[in-house]
Amino acid sequence: MIIEKKVAVVTGAGSGIGRAVTEELARQGIAAVAMVDRSDSVKKTATSVSESSGGKVQAMAYVGDVTNAGFRREVFDDVTKNYGVPAICVPAAGITGDKLAVRLNKETQKIELYPVEDFMRVLQINLVAPAYWAMEMIGKIAESRNARSLKQWGPPERIEGTVVFIGSVSSHGVKGQIAYSATKAGLEGVAAPLMMEAIYHGVRCAVIHPGFTDTPMVRTLGDDFIQKKILPQTQLRRLIQPEEVARAICFMISESAMSGELWVDAGWYPQP
Repeated sequence: MIIEKKVAVVTGAGSGIGRAVTEELARQGIAAVAMVDRSDSVKKTATSVSESSGGKVQAMAYVGDVTNAGFRREVFDDVTKNYGVPAICVPAAGITGDKLAVRLNKETQKIELYPVEDFMRVLQINLVAPAYWAMEMIGKIAESRNARSLKQWGPPERIEGTVVFIGSVSSHGVKGQIAYSATKAGLEGVAAPLMMEAIYHGVRCAVIHPGFTDTPMVRTLGDDFIQKKILPQTQLRRLIQPEEVARAICFMISESAMSGELWVDAGWYPQP
């Protein structure tokens, strides 16, 4: 699948991996990219992406809640109307919500469980929302094919679209990340059956599992934690750069034979 002149939708595009993906897509000649984020800062990022391409890339900022179905449909409808049906979807928006699953409150001497409301919030943003952003694009492509009197996709045709979900090495299971780890492992369960269904319309689905990446989300863990708990378990002894993950994502998009999962973990391995 050729990235050049395609249209993409990227969530969580205001910073971190999402931003790096849009910048790499721009370098590879994407025609237009919808940059979705909950922060207004994504507007400046979109302007920067457009300007750095010399105006060749149309980068549009959409500010809103990725879990809102109406907002999601509005983004896809607007992009499709103005630039054409998106062929690339990278739903990169995510949160952590780190906390022990069961902990003893030393003051009250009572057990406290991971709050259900926190679990549901992480679930909605990290698992449910990415699945539906992907399905929204697949639906647009299916409608487009139907309008062109095309039915089941076949090998003589070009790939119509690609979805890359952002998993994590935390899908192995990381202490203090019961919700986050569950959602990242869950994306594997989303991608597998969705690929089986979506290929009927010529759409591929895959999952990339980054290791600890130098993003605002990871930096909230604090330098001391990173130095003592993360880097010693990482063969490269450093955090992964968002640009490295972005290049791997674009590789997955470009190479149609690349399916399933790709681990970009810098040699990280979990410790008990």
